[in-house]
Amino acid sequence: MWWFQQGLSFLPSALVIWTSAAFIFSYITAVTLHHVDPALPYISDTGTVAPEKCLFGVMLNIAAVLGIATIYVRYKQVHALNPEENHIIKLNKAGLVLGILSCLGLSIVANFQKTTLFVAHVSGAVLTFGMGSLYMFVQTILSYQMQPKIHGKQVFWIRLLFVIWCGVSAFSMLTCSSILYSGNFGTDLVLKLHWNPEDKGYVIHMITTAAEWSMSFSFFGFFLTYIRDFQKISLRVEANLHGLTLYDTAPCPINNERTRLLSRDF
Repeated sequence: MWWFQQGLSFLPSALVIWTSAAFIFSYITAVTLHHVDPALPYISDTGTVAPEKCLFGVMLNIAAVLGIATIYVRYKQVHALNPEENHIIKLNKAGLVLGILSCLGLSIVANFQKTTLFVAHVSGAVLTFGMGSLYMFVQTILSYQMQPKIHGKQVFWIRLLFVIWCGVSAFSMLTCSSILYSGNFGTDLVLKLHWNPEDKGYVIHMITTAAEWSMSFSFFGFFLTYIRDFQKISLRVEANLHGLTLYDTAPCPINNERTRLLSRDF
């Protein structure tokens, strides 16, 4: 049995691979058509102009679905491993909400380009990166509280490194973007897709975009740490029939049907 056939380990793998492909294909298309500069454009800039914005939107919507599925499986796994730990249960629920909000933000970013509806796009970006960073932080705390009985110390330290990486990238991006859009480097910079080294604020722009890409890579690395955990879990669907037909409300003597969902039983 291959590693991706064990449990639901293919979910975080598919999430990272698919999202990376969305960024790469959109970037290649945008650069080939000269819609953006090759040197570190904003991720959103690679999905602003047609036809790459269509590809960007479709692929990130699918990535959002994969993200919700991954986050839900992680929630069920932690819940099953800690059925009576109240503080872990609360943190686990908080992580579920934060993760879903982050995926919702990803879908908003994909469907509302910054040149079309800037406020909606920025709101989606804040949800994606902001809630996503908090989700990573909560999951790292959970990993700490579940060691060494359930989680190994190595997993906690690896996740903590990704959280620190994410925090440094987020701080750099927020600081530099605040300086860049303060008004001292010109107006309508949010709509600018092409930058030249001679442009005022070019260096700060490059630091901001590099920090954004770096933050995205920290997300990818964090979700890849789920692969080993997901090899030890699978889910199933249980169908409960309440009648012999769709019109009959009488008790149904037929046994419940249990169908495997993607893999073996948990």
